[in-house]
Amino acid sequence: MGQGLWRVARNQQLQQEGYGEQGYLSREQSRRMAVSNMSNTSHRKQVQGGIDIYHLLKDLANDELLWQGLCKSTWGHCSIYNKNPPIGFSFRKLYMQLDEGSLTFNANPDEGVNYFMSKGILDDSPKEIAKFIFCTRTLNWKKLRIYLDERRDVLDDLVTLHNFRNQFLPNALREFFRHIHAPEERGEYLETLITKFSHRFCACNPDLMRELGLSPDAVYVLCYSLILLSIDLTSPHVKNKMSKREFIRNTRRAAQNISEDFVGHLYDNIYLIGHVAA
Repeated sequence: MGQGLWRVARNQQLQQEGYGEQGYLSREQSRRMAVSNMSNTSHRKQVQGGIDIYHLLKDLANDELLWQGLCKSTWGHCSIYNKNPPIGFSFRKLYMQLDEGSLTFNANPDEGVNYFMSKGILDDSPKEIAKFIFCTRTLNWKKLRIYLDERRDVLDDLVTLHNFRNQFLPNALREFFRHIHAPEERGEYLETLITKFSHRFCACNPDLMRELGLSPDAVYVLCYSLILLSIDLTSPHVKNKMSKREFIRNTRRAAQNISEDFVGHLYDNIYLIGHVAA
């Protein structure tokens, strides 16, 4: 009993002195660890012929070309890119401001845009704001949808930035909704988006529209048909899926000038690729 208590007390003493349960073996291990740490420190300072890694990383952190690339690869367009830089400007500082502004936008879009303007990053112009949104992928799409619903002037300029030339209609609609996300429910905003898309698609493909005999109103009908078909084919709640024949009949009933083959190709695209507004 007494020897057991003595061993416990002795082990506690050794642990406090840094030896551990195996006594002097731990002291040797500690010595080896200390030597290893010194070696690693020396190795960190001199690698590959005496290159100082610490100072190399420090130089990279102050490399303006590196920060410029990071800014423009994440935020493709800013008004400040096309201006003479102010005194004390650095792309490292700009990167921090862009990151801060994006986080602010994702919490409150109006405050985020005001932040960019207050820092001179964006001009107070719907076209400049639209270009910034079009070339940026760090903005929260739900907040962006709310902002565009309120700022229809920005939405108009954002739509004109899309080039749908020689694109098949469902693919163009997918690209459009990747930038400007569709609302979760039908309503005035969805109708506005489809109307703007239809006019833009026709403007980008005048020859195709003449060949197919399509107008913006006909494209509008086709877009709505594609959205409804997407929901029908992809929703697990719809048991009886719309057939190709049914889609052709319903669509041609709404837009009589459209050829049966063209409408059939629309159905095949949704069936094979999926939802146009997912």
